[in-house]
Amino acid sequence: MQEKMVFAGQYDNYGSCNKLIEVFLNRQVSTSQVLRVTNAYGAEFGLEDQSKRTLGPPVKQEGVYAMVDGSMILTRGGWKETKLGRVFKSGDCIKDGSDKGSILQSQYIAHLGGNKPFCRAMSELLDAYGGNSLGEHLVLINDGATWIHQWCKDIYPKAVHVLDYYHAVEHLYGFITLAFKDIETGRTWGKSIEKLLMESKVEQVIQEIQNHGTENKKAQEAKEGLINYYEQNKERMDYARYAKIGSGIIGSGAIESAHRTVIQKRLKQSGQRWGIKGAQNVLNLRVVYMSNQWNKVIDLIKTEQAKAAFNNIAA
Repeated sequence: MQEKMVFAGQYDNYGSCNKLIEVFLNRQVSTSQVLRVTNAYGAEFGLEDQSKRTLGPPVKQEGVYAMVDGSMILTRGGWKETKLGRVFKSGDCIKDGSDKGSILQSQYIAHLGGNKPFCRAMSELLDAYGGNSLGEHLVLINDGATWIHQWCKDIYPKAVHVLDYYHAVEHLYGFITLAFKDIETGRTWGKSIEKLLMESKVEQVIQEIQNHGTENKKAQEAKEGLINYYEQNKERMDYARYAKIGSGIIGSGAIESAHRTVIQKRLKQSGQRWGIKGAQNVLNLRVVYMSNQWNKVIDLIKTEQAKAAFNNIAA
């Protein structure tokens, strides 16, 4: 019964999950009961537990992908960033003929707090998969956030570092919107720049942007910002090469979808405002569930019940 309550507590809001338990199990439990049990067991699965490898070790020449990003949730103290990490192996990537494909299994880390403890946990996890010994078979993809890139560069200098292609393109079209009066002309020019990016011709891209005239201050500022963005990240924009490594992933779509399934599905429902501890406890359980490790929760509940039974006998 406790396992069902914990599962319901991490899966849906507390106001609804007790009703689901009643419908499916014909047992009545209060919202406060579900909340207490969920928090009690969620507190047992912190960063130390999340940083232990759950997937099998990579086989020879198999790539390991790691993505990190931030997602905001509303707390009683205002909006706070949840750091989310996702790790998966190229052997678990399935191409179905579309651009998206699918990933059979992943491991996640989620932390509602500072960068340092999160990065430390991510490092421990990646080291468990091989870390720097993987060389170019470790692929780190992110959107260019300074703290993420700095961690990647400092800890894993031998890895392949990739600037998310879709963020690079998003910045491009932000400039195009301001610089072109005719939408179709701008779109055509943008497609030519995208082609150059995919061919790893970043220097030529920068030159093309520099040569494009601007007629207003906003467009000029956007132009300077785009050039600066590409200049700072050009060492991570060798997309023609990245497309030939592992599963050929060049974008951070996997971590974007993880935001929706791991965090937002449960913690960004209408009207929710979280306490820090309560949010982290639910995040811990979401990570366990999404990493296909729910047996850990079941084993913990069994252990705690056995302890309680032993203590009662001893008393």
